[in-house]
Amino acid sequence: MIYHCVSRVVDRRFAFGQEEKEKLRTFMRMYENFSGCRALAYCFMSNHIHLLLEVPPLPAGGLSDAELLRRLRCIYNEAAVAVVAKELAELRQSVQNGLAGEALARELHERYTYRMHDLSEFMKGLMQRFTQWFNRRSKRSGGLWEDVFKSVLVEDGVASRTIAAYIDLNPVRAGLAADPAEYRWSSYGEAMGGGPRGDGKKARAGLVRALMAHKGYVADARHWAGNVSKDYRMILLDEGAEKSQEVVGEGGKREVRVIKKGMTKEAVEAELVQLERSRDVALGKMLRCRVRYFTDGAVLGSRGFVDGVFRACRDRFGPQRTSGARKLRGNGAAAAGTLWSVRNLTKGIG
Repeated sequence: MIYHCVSRVVDRRFAFGQEEKEKLRTFMRMYENFSGCRALAYCFMSNHIHLLLEVPPLPAGGLSDAELLRRLRCIYNEAAVAVVAKELAELRQSVQNGLAGEALARELHERYTYRMHDLSEFMKGLMQRFTQWFNRRSKRSGGLWEDVFKSVLVEDGVASRTIAAYIDLNPVRAGLAADPAEYRWSSYGEAMGGGPRGDGKKARAGLVRALMAHKGYVADARHWAGNVSKDYRMILLDEGAEKSQEVVGEGGKREVRVIKKGMTKEAVEAELVQLERSRDVALGKMLRCRVRYFTDGAVLGSRGFVDGVFRACRDRFGPQRTSGARKLRGNGAAAAGTLWSVRNLTKGIG
């Protein structure tokens, strides 16, 4: 599952400078490696953070001892991991000698794995770890973050691609950069300019997954070059839309490419690609505004996806409600009919 998570600094004060944002990225990568979750897109601003986080299930059969220890090394020092390794080795020997059951080894694994492959545990670990560092550095105490984080369940495909762009465009909307590639503390800025190690590979892999998961792409930076990066930049920069014939469709006027009779299969496929790119550019214009559905909509995706989540969680809604999907309005109207929300927002939607 994919979630858009937002957390704000208490009182929304501007607390994060360059050093704090770099440390946030370091801790985010640490908890990715520990938890098995993956940051597909992110942006760290001066008083809040955005994360597009994929939370896959724990592998069937659990983790091997070696994998558990590898993950523990991501957030614990070697001395602490050595204690766990020794306990595991002794348990395995006892099982082999018939002196203990396999259940004891599973219990030892579960002491740590309950914090893995879990949205709340990832955010809790990241936010607490950063707060401890920030408080020590600033000689302060108490909470740093405003209440609990917000999260929206996001469908892969158009929804995850749109939210990734919305996240990477944060510094543009705030007037901090004309080009999102210029902002270092975002997934696109890291992908284009490199992170602390200067390669940006991790960020490119995450964006590939955010943009192409619906087509079966794994998080592999090698897929970034070519159309994936070009199409994403088209959305971000709101440019490159092709001129097309205007026709009247459902919901009013819209621009589409006309597929002429007698076109070859290759030409038809090319026209369909251009149509999809043109739709993405239209969404790109919308992303320069604050779209409250993206942070408060609870569930975002196609109508079928949102209705499916509604049916699965029917007991959480009132008895008078008969369907889940709600049409986007206000600043989100450009995505109406493409994206749907489970919440019918009425205030602060532009």
